[in-house]
Amino acid sequence: MNNTFSDSDQIEKVSTFSELTDTNFHGNMNAICWYRSLAGDFKEIVSKLQLKDNITEVSVEDLLALELSEKGSIARKVILNDVQLLSDFGALPSLNLLKKYDRDEELGFISTDVYSYHVDRSPIGTNTFLCTYYGAASDILANDQAEQKILIPEIREKLKKLHDGPDEEFEDFLKEYFFDLHYEPKPNAQPINLGVGHLWRLAVDHPAQHVLPCIHRAPVENDGEYRLLLIC
Repeated sequence: MNNTFSDSDQIEKVSTFSELTDTNFHGNMNAICWYRSLAGDFKEIVSKLQLKDNITEVSVEDLLALELSEKGSIARKVILNDVQLLSDFGALPSLNLLKKYDRDEELGFISTDVYSYHVDRSPIGTNTFLCTYYGAASDILANDQAEQKILIPEIREKLKKLHDGPDEEFEDFLKEYFFDLHYEPKPNAQPINLGVGHLWRLAVDHPAQHVLPCIHRAPVENDGEYRLLLIC
């Protein structure tokens, strides 16, 4: 069962890009949504882009080279405007055409791919921005509805065996391989789907951050459908 935006004190909805960037995270609120209903045909853009791998980065030049209908051109203008806004803000936006991400199933008992609930970490003050223009959208989860996987006893014991080194180096081992960034939903957890067209700003784990980082995951893609995702 999915929760909704209005039910959650985790999310603040705003109506402009400046509000998105200027609003401070506080308390339980670690996700800000520029809530939008976008005009334009984003499916047309997806249909005319060339997927070169499971993930293909689409440049501004790639977008401008597309022959599009009026509705496709409107969608392109939206994307180009978002790229410009984020670039002017100092971010490094990347537009990705996605078939699927790589899976990490080698260990079996713990996954560290983006389909697993996780938080982002940075050594400097930053945010994660993302917008799904087409296809399945990401989920977020309230921090009190998830448990760090490394604190689950059976997983922790298996990780200790995998580490096979001095106890005092175990925590560093967990960070080095990003195990500490991943979370397991608690029973009856209610994910919130980020929806299509909205531009999100999510809190990241970094030294100056005053709130808990936002727990999120990539969606399982819809059959036969690519995703068009702006992220930075």
